[in-house]
Amino acid sequence: MKEEYISNSPEDTEKIAEKLSSNLIGGEVIAFTGDLGMGKTCFVRGLARGLGFSGEVTSPTFAIINEYRGGRLDIFHFDMYRVADWNNLYSTGYFEYCEYGGVVAVEWSENIASALPQDAIYIDIKRIDDTKRKITVTRGNLFEDIGT
Repeated sequence: MKEEYISNSPEDTEKIAEKLSSNLIGGEVIAFTGDLGMGKTCFVRGLARGLGFSGEVTSPTFAIINEYRGGRLDIFHFDMYRVADWNNLYSTGYFEYCEYGGVVAVEWSENIASALPQDAIYIDIKRIDDTKRKITVTRGNLFEDIGT
């Protein structure tokens, strides 16, 4: 199933993600696609807030992974931009994190497409204008009754 949403601001993007978080049960892999600056980290910030994480959520660009623990579910936030091969992927701990039962959020997921599970949730964010984004979510009815 595919659902599309329009976000008019970073705050809207966070609200959409926060509502999605209520449907997460753990074990999900969320695969993000979208150009630089489209709001992928903003979306993860909304997921984290919706899951009860109160700390800072930042891009894992230089760390490759940021962990957000202490909410209803842990979030493991990956940036796969610089992951060039299977050896690099294994060294990130990605496969181990997928088994923890938290939520694995993967920016630049197209770089590890063959390592994504069949039931991954795909979130593509495209620019409409300077502040407006089209968010396309593919998989299941995760946005059922979120009222956006």
